Amino acid sequence: MNKIKKLYKEFFGLRESVNPDLDTDLDEARLINNITDYRGGVEYVLRDPAEAKSVATEIQEWATKKGFTIVKHTISSSGKVGYFYFRLGQDPARESQRIQGYIAQKPEIKHFRFNVRAEQQPTQQPTQ
Repeated sequence: MNKIKKLYKEFFGLRESVNPDLDTDLDEARLINNITDYRGGVEYVLRDPAEAKSVATEIQEWATKKGFTIVKHTISSSGKVGYFYFRLGQDPARESQRIQGYIAQKPEIKHFRFNVRAEQQPTQQPTQ
């Protein structure tokens, strides 16, 4: 096992499959944008809205255990979309990797992106 894979396994608890073609438990969430887009906000979409509260609780427990401070947390009225806003620490790049590693391995999450809600999205200036 190479060093990076071993480190990932130790840090995030990566599970390996004997036959990855038959293993549906490792269906990872898709990250919509890049790690460099992380500014504290994480939006995620669940496969099953009935699991909204349990997934949010698991993320909160993990974040607290890892030393993240949750500033804001919301769940949509349908339960399908969740949002966490974490206080940025001294190393946002490392934080984003840890968050991505944890959320991506959760089979309940369909996809997620780094986004800060209520922040003005950059608009493209028309080129002349």
